[in-house]
Amino acid sequence: MAKLIFAMNVSLDGYVDHDKFAPDPVLFDHFAEELRRQSGCVYGRRMYEIMRYWDEDGADWTAAYRAYADAWRAQKKFVVSRTLKEVGPNATLISDELETSICELKADIDGEIEVAGPVLAGGLTELGLIDAYQLYIHPVVLGAGAPFFTKARPPLRLTASEVIGNAMRLTYIPA
Repeated sequence: MAKLIFAMNVSLDGYVDHDKFAPDPVLFDHFAEELRRQSGCVYGRRMYEIMRYWDEDGADWTAAYRAYADAWRAQKKFVVSRTLKEVGPNATLISDELETSICELKADIDGEIEVAGPVLAGGLTELGLIDAYQLYIHPVVLGAGAPFFTKARPPLRLTASEVIGNAMRLTYIPA
């Protein structure tokens, strides 16, 4: 049975925004390795559309970018959306029956499945389906934006912490 892990980059004040800050090279390599290790990823529509950047090679990409793109393309993707009618390669669309679909994924797949997108993660948290939260905290303060947690959460318990490049990864599970 798979574990569902909500993991994202987050500012010191709790916001996520891929346009305002990015992982350093060490953390970027870590994310490529995570993609290779994980059994899949569940994306909300907005996050999936952002990540589609990796579907086609960029002319100026470094070797690290190419390695990340290869890992992204190989990973099983599950896209939760009521508005999309189709998704790209190696992706499955989930358009209704969210709880049932995610429970089936967890039952059918071994390993870890990452959840990407705070709105989706908020809904899955309300359904009691998130097994762990991984916050990659960066030394930046945004002051506003999309919060990592979309609502108050049940009590959490810290289970791990690790410095990766210029970020700190904190892992929490429901208490």
